[in-house]
Amino acid sequence: MIQRAVRALGVAAVVAGVLTGLAARPVIAADASGDAATKARATLDKAIDYLKSQQKDNGGWGDEKAPPAMTALVLKAIVLGRPQDKQAAYVQKGYQNLLSNQLANGGIYKDLLANYNTAIAVSALAAADNPQYKDEIDRAVAYLKGLQLTDQTRPEYSGPKEQFTGKQFIKDDKDPFYGGWGYGGARSQGVGRPDLSNVQVTLDALHDAGLKPGDPAFDRAIKFVTRLQNLSETNDQPWAGDDGGFVYSPADTRKGDSMAGEYTGPDGRRLLRSYGSMTYAGLKSMIYAGLTHDDPRVKAAFAWVSKNWTLDENPGMRLNKPDAAQNGLYYYYHTMARALNAYDEPIVTDTQGKKHDWRLELTDKLATLQKQDGSFAGEKRFMEDNPVLVTAYTAIALAETLEDLKQHPAK
Repeated sequence: MIQRAVRALGVAAVVAGVLTGLAARPVIAADASGDAATKARATLDKAIDYLKSQQKDNGGWGDEKAPPAMTALVLKAIVLGRPQDKQAAYVQKGYQNLLSNQLANGGIYKDLLANYNTAIAVSALAAADNPQYKDEIDRAVAYLKGLQLTDQTRPEYSGPKEQFTGKQFIKDDKDPFYGGWGYGGARSQGVGRPDLSNVQVTLDALHDAGLKPGDPAFDRAIKFVTRLQNLSETNDQPWAGDDGGFVYSPADTRKGDSMAGEYTGPDGRRLLRSYGSMTYAGLKSMIYAGLTHDDPRVKAAFAWVSKNWTLDENPGMRLNKPDAAQNGLYYYYHTMARALNAYDEPIVTDTQGKKHDWRLELTDKLATLQKQDGSFAGEKRFMEDNPVLVTAYTAIALAETLEDLKQHPAK
């Protein structure tokens, strides 16, 4: 998440003031008698109109200190949600702003968050479907692949030598960090501790850029992703449980970390709690890497989704802190929509046997949350009180929903 990424480097203020929200009354949902696609389109169009209205004179979104990822997210939302605007002057100006941040090494960032910004920028460029950007995408993809943590990672990307007392950062594929990506700090600070949030946006980028399952980057990544799943059958980490969900990171100490907290199991073991946004991130990552519905890891992840189906909160977070239930809610919606579109199954059946068409339910939920001006806003945590960020998340979720409805019309 952008806010967590920035805060991790001690510069939350850079992004926190990027854009201010507009207080407004909730908008009435689209005509309930209309079909889901009509309602999703109406909500999406209002969101894109809002995003368009927030563009700065330089073509980007945010002030001159804002990370490129903010502009990239908005561009991706616009061109996915309103393809007819791809060649519009305001969109082209936005891409010019984004590409002004590409460096000689291929990365698209300023002085920090190198991997995170570059990955989101690649997805935005790929969404434009413009051959003109091929060289820029290829160079950025090569840069991202070079940042992946393996025993072959370039020393300048592996981390400060003094931090590891001269030892090799990643010895082999048994290391929990192997195959992952971190946020990426200043150019001299390497990639840093990897996590599933960074891995999912990087795999988004590689997938969107056209890389196929079987590419070595996907094969390495699946080793990392597997070690963040609560599935002891396939996960060799000592904290692994068996609910099939996912956690956040191997952590700096390689002992694992979850934003939903930890607990002690019946056998006295330290266990990490699975939660919604990372479980959808893990499910999507496995699908992009080529795992099928029959793979035990995919089956277990979708079983967790079925058992924890909700649009009212980010499931799992409440169990750590009751007031954390809404933390990262729009990031959750955004990741959910893309993951379920990739999984290619419109129906989620909960533990009571009730069938949920995720496209219809998500569309209805988002329509009720939209402000009169077309924007969305959530809690301050993870910067979800920023209406531009959250509206971009929501617009992308709605675009994924419409794509799935086109492939599988609602019955």
